[in-house]
Amino acid sequence: MGASGSGKSTLLHCMTGLDSPTSGRVWIGDTEITHLNDDALTQLRRDHVGFVFQSFNLMPTLTAADNITLPLRLSHRKVDKEWFDHITGMLGLTERLRHKPSELSGGQQQRVAVARALVTRPDVIVADEPTGALDSEASDDLLAFLRHCVDDLGQSVVMVTHDRDAASRADDIVTVADGQVSTAPRQEVLA
Repeated sequence: MGASGSGKSTLLHCMTGLDSPTSGRVWIGDTEITHLNDDALTQLRRDHVGFVFQSFNLMPTLTAADNITLPLRLSHRKVDKEWFDHITGMLGLTERLRHKPSELSGGQQQRVAVARALVTRPDVIVADEPTGALDSEASDDLLAFLRHCVDDLGQSVVMVTHDRDAASRADDIVTVADGQVSTAPRQEVLA
């Protein structure tokens, strides 16, 4: 959590190998990613990290179903139909899977992005301001679903936000200010 420009997104990008840190080391699970080459980083992100961005990043010419399964197709992996049906059902997308992004509301587009992040069963989902482009109802639904992913699916989620309500749903809160990371008890951060 932190203000705009504090370094939250940069930290997230370093944590996932999208940017290289100037010092220190980064681990995802048992793999130190700091010195991996681009091909190895791409494979690690594809196989172990699910991304949810503020801007959704959906392919406009693909249906919701095709957008969700795109990471699997790019890695030449089969779709686990049962898992696909489970996550799209939980997200309320079953009736919208044949629609293209332009035919979906902002909240539905973000739910497609979340389903795309989950379809590969990643070790961690990283969400960069996932509620930034949503109205309050859609934001609340998305945050409740991410909480469900942690509580009921055992999914690890790292979320960057400047929104106190979004941060209040997290188990742990790390604050970033002027590029510096600090930790404090939840009640102090949210006070």
